[in-house]
Amino acid sequence: MSTTTLEIRLHGKEYKVACPPGEQQALQEAADFLNARLEEVAAKGRFSGERLVAMVALNLAHELLSQNGDSRSASTGPADALDSDEFVRRIESIETRIDAALAVSKDLSGA
Repeated sequence: MSTTTLEIRLHGKEYKVACPPGEQQALQEAADFLNARLEEVAAKGRFSGERLVAMVALNLAHELLSQNGDSRSASTGPADALDSDEFVRRIESIETRIDAALAVSKDLSGA
């Protein structure tokens, strides 16, 4: 499967991210959403750098788990909601994009 490259901006930094064909708009929307959350938390002045990213990621994971827990019956926990093939596919796709972005960023910084 071929991929395309999408340029996204997160908290003032540009990243080139590998993206499967047909998913550019979804990835751009995800990047815009993440950037808004990063800027929102950064504006409060509590966190910066890697800690900022970690805190935003933790908050988003908590929200996702809470949302999934609210939409499922009381007999299953929120972690069970993430056990579907669709979520596994999405997580793997996100991991691939993050790895690609980090590799490009590392190449650009000369590290």
